[in-house]
Amino acid sequence: MRPNDSAPRVAVVFNPTKVDVRELQNLVATAATDHGWQPPTFLETSVEDPGFGPAQQAAEEGHTMVLAVGGDGTIRAVAAALRGTDVTLAVIPAGTGNLLARNLKLPLEIPAAVEAAFSGRDTRIDVCTALLTRPDGESEELDFVVMAGIGVDAGMIINTDDDLKKRVKFLAYTVGIAKSLTGGRRIRLTWQLNGTPARRTRVHSLIIGNCGELVGNIPLFPDAVANDGHFDIVALRPKGLPGWFQIVGQLALHMGRKVRNRLARRDGQVTGGDHDTDTLRYATATRLDVSLAQPEIFEVDGDEVSEVSAFTVTIEPECLIIREPVPPPVEEPGEPRPGTEVFPS
Repeated sequence: MRPNDSAPRVAVVFNPTKVDVRELQNLVATAATDHGWQPPTFLETSVEDPGFGPAQQAAEEGHTMVLAVGGDGTIRAVAAALRGTDVTLAVIPAGTGNLLARNLKLPLEIPAAVEAAFSGRDTRIDVCTALLTRPDGESEELDFVVMAGIGVDAGMIINTDDDLKKRVKFLAYTVGIAKSLTGGRRIRLTWQLNGTPARRTRVHSLIIGNCGELVGNIPLFPDAVANDGHFDIVALRPKGLPGWFQIVGQLALHMGRKVRNRLARRDGQVTGGDHDTDTLRYATATRLDVSLAQPEIFEVDGDEVSEVSAFTVTIEPECLIIREPVPPPVEEPGEPRPGTEVFPS
């Protein structure tokens, strides 16, 4: 199919250290031609700019869709640039965790992801924003689409060996998680949900999720939906090794309830209220304010940011357009599958 000047335009924002550049260029150019799009524009990321600037440039130049090719940092930066615009983000996972792609059940192989970008459909997801206050009083705003927080989530990133990540990919994070489980309820903090009165507590970890799964497919937020208009919060408060066993058991129970609800076609909540324990407590909100007794490392979408002394998280519903594969047609009950032979009468 030969494109014309009125055909949609696509830009590719890519991390050159994550892909074979020539192979990527050929793959995307072929797909664009096959689907009637104009020849793609290719924009590299850099250490100084992991994707925000190139994606913003693509949006300003009138591109219909941006393919973000790289790891979680690239995806997050491109998402931050495209939020609130009419430009579609197509996720081409080329990193270790590939958190957004895994949570949204997008293709994880680059050729399949590119094909889904051109043949798929648009959907919308929420974007969270963390306003961070550093110990020196400086502040910074960062958008995220999967998870952010302090404790085990940040410790996992710090304790994961980069060389091991290159060899065994996302499985390397399991080692980082194991190294991050010490410390008990060492973090003292004050928190407010949606402007309610402030409360004090001690936690091992406090994690905010727009999506449900950590690396390694750990279902930390079984009820999380990326476009439900609020984020989920979990406080992990184990007392020693028995407390961690209790958390693992509780997560397993949550997943069991979720599977039963799905099989029964029920839309029931599986976390919060009576389902919680003292070691694993859930909440939902549209605003969370936290101040810390001591500075802690903050993490967003798989990237360590810096030490913070306070942070505020808010959410903007359905402000980011995401490309997803078109699902197969739903068969009506009793309808034969395509290609099924019919017995002669």
